[in-house]
Amino acid sequence: MDSPVVSGSLRNRLALTLIGGAAALALLLFFAARNYAVQVAQRGQDNILEASVTSMLDAAALRNGRVELDLPYSAFSMLATPADDRVFYAILQDGVFLSGYEDLTFSESASDRSPTFESGQMRGAAVRKISASRTLIGANKRTEIQIVLAQTKDALAEALDQISRNAALLGVGFFALAAALSFWATSATIGQLGKLTSSVTRRGPQDLSPFTKPVPREMAPLVSSLNSLMGRLDQSLSQSEDFIAEAAHRVRTPLATVRSYAEATLQRVDKEENREAMRSMVKAIDESSRAAGQLLDHAMITFRADHLEREKIDLVDLARDLVLRLTPIADMKDLSISLRGDPQVPYSGDLVLLQNAVRNLIDNAMKYSPAESSIDVTASAHPTPRITVCDHGPGFPEDEIDTLTLRFQRGANATGTIGSGLGLTIARDVAHAHGGKLELANQREGGACVTLSL
Repeated sequence: MDSPVVSGSLRNRLALTLIGGAAALALLLFFAARNYAVQVAQRGQDNILEASVTSMLDAAALRNGRVELDLPYSAFSMLATPADDRVFYAILQDGVFLSGYEDLTFSESASDRSPTFESGQMRGAAVRKISASRTLIGANKRTEIQIVLAQTKDALAEALDQISRNAALLGVGFFALAAALSFWATSATIGQLGKLTSSVTRRGPQDLSPFTKPVPREMAPLVSSLNSLMGRLDQSLSQSEDFIAEAAHRVRTPLATVRSYAEATLQRVDKEENREAMRSMVKAIDESSRAAGQLLDHAMITFRADHLEREKIDLVDLARDLVLRLTPIADMKDLSISLRGDPQVPYSGDLVLLQNAVRNLIDNAMKYSPAESSIDVTASAHPTPRITVCDHGPGFPEDEIDTLTLRFQRGANATGTIGSGLGLTIARDVAHAHGGKLELANQREGGACVTLSL
């Protein structure tokens, strides 16, 4: 049987798709969490800077035409951080530097008095700046005070690093969970196909009943197609079985009629050469009848082997019935058939197939047994249920004993004996259908033994 062309694993494709999506979501989660953390942390620093610069501006006053600004301690204490961030400030009056760090500048000029923020560099360090201004009004003077305040980002960077690590751990955990769920979802999804595959695999070739178990909506078209195929195959097999039964009747009956006419004609023919021709005709008819019968028997066994119609039987009764029916034929050949063994051998099997197999074994023994000899049929229950047929004929050729159960295979010593080479094949197939085997052996004193083990 040709293997199907495989183009990859559906399970792997689905798992990779889900895991790839999980990885993308994990990265998106990491960057989203980090970006949100940056915004929250920056907003917190900005709020503290705004509060600090506001408290400084509130402390400014215009007295006697001079600006007085006593920087409050709280303005700087609220900027304290675990990382000991540095703080820079610059105070300007009407754009003229008054106090603080002269190199602290603000790139943007505020159009109004609302605080303005920007990021920049101060003495080699990254800082966050705020610029705010306030107008002071005196008796005869109006002036504008601007304060630029800057703070380094060491504490902010440490906080962001910690948040980034936590976000990375969260992303990894999310990815691991999503990957596990992907494998579970893949197994659960593909498992439905596995169940369908197992259901098909467990069936024998003759079990063509439709699948009735519930399946997912996506698998319904596949199951519907399988059921349709099963229905067509069942119809085809039924037609084949009917054809075999009809063929058996139509082939055997005319051959039997022709043989009876040939035998009757043989009795009325006087000339020896004509009698010899009629004997050859009868032999040819026998060969044709046997071959046709065994071919049809083999076909019947092939159809029944996968759905045995088991019933409780006694192998001793089965063998005794066949011995009684074949004894008249054995008497015509001056042969005797004896039955021995256990008194009862109970077994559950297909009666039709077992009768066919044992009949072929006894028939083979009668073909090859010399006149005035006996055929021994033994039924025993141990070590396994079995029937053995032994004769006192030429036995099996030792170099061919392993191939004689093949179809149409006959031994070198079968020349001149009517046969089709299917008798042992039929018995072997029946044994295999019942989980057993067919064993061929030669007796020490001469003759062949065939054991049908079940």
